[in-house]
Amino acid sequence: MADHFAAFSFVDRITGFTPGVRARGQFAVPAVLAAFPSCLVAEAVGQLAAWVAMAQADFRVRPVAALANEMRFHGDVPPGALLGLAVEIDSCDDEAVAYAGRATSGDALAIELLDCLGPMLPVSEFDSPGELAARFDLLRGPGATPGRFHGVPVPEIVRGAGVPGESLAAVLHVPAVAPFFADHFPRRPVFPATLLLDAQIGLALQLAAEAPDLPAGTQPAPVRMTHVKMRSFIPPGEVLALDAQRAPTGDAGQITLRARANGKTVSTARLEFAPRRFA
Repeated sequence: MADHFAAFSFVDRITGFTPGVRARGQFAVPAVLAAFPSCLVAEAVGQLAAWVAMAQADFRVRPVAALANEMRFHGDVPPGALLGLAVEIDSCDDEAVAYAGRATSGDALAIELLDCLGPMLPVSEFDSPGELAARFDLLRGPGATPGRFHGVPVPEIVRGAGVPGESLAAVLHVPAVAPFFADHFPRRPVFPATLLLDAQIGLALQLAAEAPDLPAGTQPAPVRMTHVKMRSFIPPGEVLALDAQRAPTGDAGQITLRARANGKTVSTARLEFAPRRFA
């Protein structure tokens, strides 16, 4: 399968490894991309943690739908950058993996993930255990050939009603077919939670940009995301109702995010933003 370990894989090499305890890795962001969103940087950190957890379980189980208590945004990662990844495992068994991690671009910290929890499910439901084990050996050795990632298709998002600067709604149409489904996951395609978060952050920043109290000459930028919870898997072709609600909290703004499918909540999160001066 050509898109397996290519269309949504963000670890090229594992450069340091202590079984069940910690790992270091890297990912070369292709220079041909228009951008590499922060949520994909977070995905890369989570994938490194997943490799540690799967190896510890001898590829019987794997973490899915990880919950992040806190995600801190420090800076953008430009196309062509070499992403440095690091994870520390707090605990890992057949039920769940708890970890923290970070990513750097050059000498600059790009993102931090704190107090993350990934429930474990049988690997065979999602992917081939043998292919994953072979991939892990490759990553621990010479590493994978960089540059196989070619970006992800932008999902259709239709903006809905709202109160300017206070609330905003939208509908996200998950594609029925996309290359990343062959990588996430081959045996059970699931819309990646990080792509949903990227869409929700975009919606939140649209809302923040309309706030009358935004200082002139600035634009809203994400600072911190907390209480990220995925309540169910999102299949190909799903239609999601997104909503964002703003409440001021001191010098920063806080926006509550929610996604629903068929009237049921599938994800929730909170985003804090702050004004950033135009370059």
